[in-house]
Amino acid sequence: MNRSGCRDYLGHLQYFGIKLGLENIRALCRALGDPQGRFPAVHVAGTNGKGSVAAILDAALRGHGYRTGLYTSPHLVNVEERVLVDGRAISRRRFCALLGRIKDAADGLMAEKRLLGHPTYFEVLTALAFLEFAEREVDLAVLEVGMGGRFDATNVVNPIVSVITTIAKDHEKHLGSSLGSIAFEKAGIIKPGVPVVCGVRGGGALREIRRVARERQAPLTEVFGKGRSLVGRPSARGLRFRYDSGDERTPFSPSLPGRYQGENAAVAIVAAEVLSRTWRPLEKAKIVKAIGQTKWEGRLETVSRRPLVLLDGAHNPDGARALAAHLRETVRRPVVLVFAAMQDKDIRSMTRALFPLCGAVVLTRVPYKRSATPEEIRAAAPPFKGRLLLEPDTRRAVELALRESKKKTGTCTSGTCPRSPAPVVIAGSLFLVGEVKRLRLFQ
Repeated sequence: MNRSGCRDYLGHLQYFGIKLGLENIRALCRALGDPQGRFPAVHVAGTNGKGSVAAILDAALRGHGYRTGLYTSPHLVNVEERVLVDGRAISRRRFCALLGRIKDAADGLMAEKRLLGHPTYFEVLTALAFLEFAEREVDLAVLEVGMGGRFDATNVVNPIVSVITTIAKDHEKHLGSSLGSIAFEKAGIIKPGVPVVCGVRGGGALREIRRVARERQAPLTEVFGKGRSLVGRPSARGLRFRYDSGDERTPFSPSLPGRYQGENAAVAIVAAEVLSRTWRPLEKAKIVKAIGQTKWEGRLETVSRRPLVLLDGAHNPDGARALAAHLRETVRRPVVLVFAAMQDKDIRSMTRALFPLCGAVVLTRVPYKRSATPEEIRAAAPPFKGRLLLEPDTRRAVELALRESKKKTGTCTSGTCPRSPAPVVIAGSLFLVGEVKRLRLFQ
């Protein structure tokens, strides 16, 4: 398949939307020779943090000299970003070649009426990642769940370790409205007898994960359970953490900013410890080094220093609250916010967390069919006393925010600030972050 055909086919797949279920992906993988069974894998689910945890684990494994596969979603600019071997994205030529093989297999299955419907975009990309990892003979692949877990296309793998990072409300249309129901869907990745690492802290969500693990006789390690703790303190180089598990203490400093990244790193530490017991020995020093070096775009990413411009997905209420906590702790002055969100998100809760920290807000959208319009966001958001602007074009919205930034100097929550432009935060959706990167507004 040439590049033009590759692009057209991916565009065609977008029309099939989101369809949770495993029948299609199983049939497609079977037609491709079941590549998902030809490499060991760590399977990572969770509402927030799963991408960061997956990236840290991948970096730690590469630091030991292992050939790794990393599958994540969504991508920010290029679809090839989703499929990495040894930290490098699959080439466009290789991507299109594999896509052509998958299209042929899917067309054959459709002609034979062996599929319930046409494979979705995510199912096809998942199958492509499986093929790439199998044929490149990775030592281990780290696979991030797309949505939920139980019926996610990645759930056809039989991992050697399963990881559940956090449980919060998101994708409620597909996963349910209670934390218990969401936890049930995430716990769907737990396989009989396969160790589980869980970063969830208490409540009904943790009880549900415990129940499923117990039923499937899957050994469960609770990252923040009894006898385990995480403490974080500011230092000259950012936040410094120490994770205690029994008699062992692990100090570390994440390269990824934000207090919540300390929790993600703790989950990765415990997952690596379980891998050391069940797969191959991993050195703690190399794991800590990976935590201090891991890069993950679009998560409190600084793309400009003057004015300070931060990109952060913050695509659900918990993500928005984590971003708000970082702004209070680190930025400590009103910001100019560029905000976009998908229609199926809890926009009111997200904006309620972020708007009080803003001197001005620019509402926008991205060229994606699920994106809410600025008018829809304004209708869902709580009243805002500051300057509220609507600009549907992403480029113009960012340019407008930068102009607003210059007007809002010299104010901060601690009293006096240098007369520098107000910080600009671009958040609410990874699709927004990706669009800003695609437009190369901060090169």
